[in-house]
Amino acid sequence: MNLAKRREIFTRFRAAKPHPKTELEYRTPFELLVAVILSAQATDVSVNAATRILFPVANTPQALLDLGEEKLREYVQRIGLYKTKTRHIMQACKLLLERHGGKVPRAREALEALPGVGRKTANVILNTAFGQPTIAVDTHVFRVANRTGIAPGKDVLEVENNLLKSVPDEFKHDAHHWLILHGRYVCQARKPKCSECLIADLCEYKEKTI
Repeated sequence: MNLAKRREIFTRFRAAKPHPKTELEYRTPFELLVAVILSAQATDVSVNAATRILFPVANTPQALLDLGEEKLREYVQRIGLYKTKTRHIMQACKLLLERHGGKVPRAREALEALPGVGRKTANVILNTAFGQPTIAVDTHVFRVANRTGIAPGKDVLEVENNLLKSVPDEFKHDAHHWLILHGRYVCQARKPKCSECLIADLCEYKEKTI
């Protein structure tokens, strides 16, 4: 796919949704960190349902430690892998207090040193909380990047690197939000809704459903 076609794709995404954002609900970088850790292999809807009740009670590292792991489990027990996630969140809270004064760090290496935080989660935090032009590659972004031809790659890191190389700078900050939303609601895994797709004429997928 050439640069002109990529530019047109993201121009259309921007025109349709000028200010895309995560569907996770949060007010602070720490709330976002907790929400993203909880969202692994879970829906944003299920995470938001839990955090709407949790965050008014405890939304800082110290408050969650004071709440305790057992009580935290009660708030998030309907979320997949909740036992592992609560353990990671509590461990992350301790490290945030010990190493960062209770603040979420702005550096990738420091973020990835936190339990439950991998490269994708770090990218979400850096982009959404701190405005850095990172691109987080989840299953939706991976699928859309490969299926459309925007930035194909055999694994998530290759797709991320190819997106960073090929997406014009003016679109990089919002690129992963547009790609996530497109994959979630239009370019779906089982059957893409090509007849509803605003980039169908630019997409290089050979098995369009139009």
